[in-house]
Amino acid sequence: MSWHMHFLGAGSSHAIALGSSSVVLERDGQPVLLVDCGPDTLHRYVAAYGSLPPALYVTHAHMDHVAGMEGLFLRSWFDEARRGRMKVFMHAGLLPWLQARVADYPGALAEGGVNYWDAFHLVPCTRGFWHAEQWFDLFPTRHHVHGTSYGLALRGSFVFTGDTRPIPEVLSIHGVTGELIAHDCGVVGNPSHTGVDDLEREYEEEFRLRMALYHYGSVADGETLVSRGYRIARPGERLALPEPPPPRPAAG
Repeated sequence: MSWHMHFLGAGSSHAIALGSSSVVLERDGQPVLLVDCGPDTLHRYVAAYGSLPPALYVTHAHMDHVAGMEGLFLRSWFDEARRGRMKVFMHAGLLPWLQARVADYPGALAEGGVNYWDAFHLVPCTRGFWHAEQWFDLFPTRHHVHGTSYGLALRGSFVFTGDTRPIPEVLSIHGVTGELIAHDCGVVGNPSHTGVDDLEREYEEEFRLRMALYHYGSVADGETLVSRGYRIARPGERLALPEPPPPRPAAG
């Protein structure tokens, strides 16, 4: 069984040419889970796979990560075979923010009679969730305001930080068994995002060697990160992942 992380886009909010940061988890070449849905994500996803995603995980509610969800609603609602079947996973604490920013706009359809969430199977969660016979862990990140952003990990396979400042305390829990670490990083950090100097100050080399950096500001910024000795994720690139071990049984 082969697992890959497909980067649909790898740019920061203003790096239009690089695409909105979003990935697809693939198993044996088939999409399993889309992570985030920015303004251009749905277009890139359909171009790659020819259909809608089976499931979506939302890291946080900034528009460069959720602005494509209005289009996702329309495509899902008018596809009767898929209507109400696409699972949308998110930390329960994000639901009020996403509701306010995306789902609460008056009249999901101009004709009326439809609620935004009617098109999906909404699954709020806190610790994590089951999907595709795997348990995915959620963890808080340091982005903008506490409690508004959560990353995703599949034990033994990957850690996807989402937008964040350095979180070494998280990787010491979720990134210690050889996982690929997809980490937010630009050339220069700020109060909401990691910079390359932050990586070198906050993380041990063992973690840095397993990182693939995304959410950088331009093609030139990406090459700067490469010149500093780091691997970057490029739009459209698929990175091989370690195969996750069988899920651990729930504690009785």
